[in-house]
Amino acid sequence: MQDGRVKAIRDALDSEGFTNVSILSYTAKYASAYYGPFRDALDSHPGFGDKKTYQQDPANGREALIEAALDAAEGADMLMVKPGMPYLDIIRRLKDNSNLPIAAYH
Repeated sequence: MQDGRVKAIRDALDSEGFTNVSILSYTAKYASAYYGPFRDALDSHPGFGDKKTYQQDPANGREALIEAALDAAEGADMLMVKPGMPYLDIIRRLKDNSNLPIAAYH
């Protein structure tokens, strides 16, 4: 989702000798009203605007496959979809196209 971030983390970990530390990549993150109750409970709403600018278009499932390939090439060890339940189709597509473990956060 944020191109280059996984590689930067992998390079930093490896250079400090943490080659066995795994990286879980936020491969596909979608805007969702599911987050509202958690933000309410923690009083952690964005101070201004929203976070949709770095979240994917749910109508474009191919974007998740592209991001997964980029994340894997940069050194991700696991891929995550958030929220998970409404995007089971994306989870399935990732599973069918990647050998990495797929995590779902809901």
